[in-house]
Amino acid sequence: MDTETARARLIVALDVPTVQEASGLFDHLGDSVSFYKVGLELVMDGGLAFVRTLKERGKKVFLDVKFLDIDTTVEKATANAARSGADFLTVHATDSKTLTAAARGAAGSELHVLGVTVLTSLNAQDLAEQGITADPSEMVVRRARLAAAAGCHGVIASGQEAALVRDAIPDRTFSIVTPGIRLPSDDVADQARVATPDSAIRDGATHIVVGRPITQAPDPKAAADTFVDRIAAAA
Repeated sequence: MDTETARARLIVALDVPTVQEASGLFDHLGDSVSFYKVGLELVMDGGLAFVRTLKERGKKVFLDVKFLDIDTTVEKATANAARSGADFLTVHATDSKTLTAAARGAAGSELHVLGVTVLTSLNAQDLAEQGITADPSEMVVRRARLAAAAGCHGVIASGQEAALVRDAIPDRTFSIVTPGIRLPSDDVADQARVATPDSAIRDGATHIVVGRPITQAPDPKAAADTFVDRIAAAA
């Protein structure tokens, strides 16, 4: 895979508390990154306006807000997200009503709705606390099928389940976006189900999401280039 194609598959998570910090990272990373994630932390500090700034500067944006609410609210909030110019949007893939509402809200726009299957910070014990007896991999596949049936464009799933999702949904236009990505030498921090960029891409991930290993690196630009190189070599 050529470098530019690999670069388009790397999403850098701007999981920082202020737009000022996000802007500093954006300026430092420059052309090394073409796709950014804006999550709840940044949204609460003017991140929605920053989405528009990123789009004006030619970048793609993944708006990671994980909607879960009544149908009407999810549909209308998704329609508003589409108007922001975001390229990807997350909703929890816990039920068909939520997923279908989000798909309706995105209809006629360029926004891709992604169902969050099981957070990469959760393990089997965490699911048991929720009353779920299935293991994480089983729940990921079950919820991925719900998302596909509801008309969503893809899912969020850990690299440990990417191959299972791709086997269950062979359609290559169905995105598998994988967070919890670490190099072998990286600290896993609060992630429970991690994977390397190489293994995630080989197992069917269409995009990988990387936050702290890039944004907290001594040289974020060099770190981003390393991940791009790993994607290119794996594909």
